[in-house]
Amino acid sequence: MSNETAAMTGVILTDVAASKVGSLLAQEGRDDLVLRIAVQPGGCSGLRYQLYFDDRVEESDAVASFGSVRVVTDKMSAPYLMGASIDYVDTIEKQGFTIDNPNAQGSCACGDSFN
Repeated sequence: MSNETAAMTGVILTDVAASKVGSLLAQEGRDDLVLRIAVQPGGCSGLRYQLYFDDRVEESDAVASFGSVRVVTDKMSAPYLMGASIDYVDTIEKQGFTIDNPNAQGSCACGDSFN
């Protein structure tokens, strides 16, 4: 990914995360889906992350490509995600996507929400 792409979306998808998303997309069997990353009100800390496959890309969305994976962020979520890095871990202790967000001032114990 280029620095220009990071500046456009503000979100960085690691190679490991991109590979996992790519395999999940392959399982879906559709080539029209993108990974949408959004921030919504909720959770015990005030805001929560949402990652899901979407078949729509709005004109105002920021779009970045990480290999064959397209990542989409809506314009309202973009400021909260500027500089955030999304990774995928698969260990005995934890499995799933993790988000390292320099904009989060604090998070809940489970890590699903932030403020």
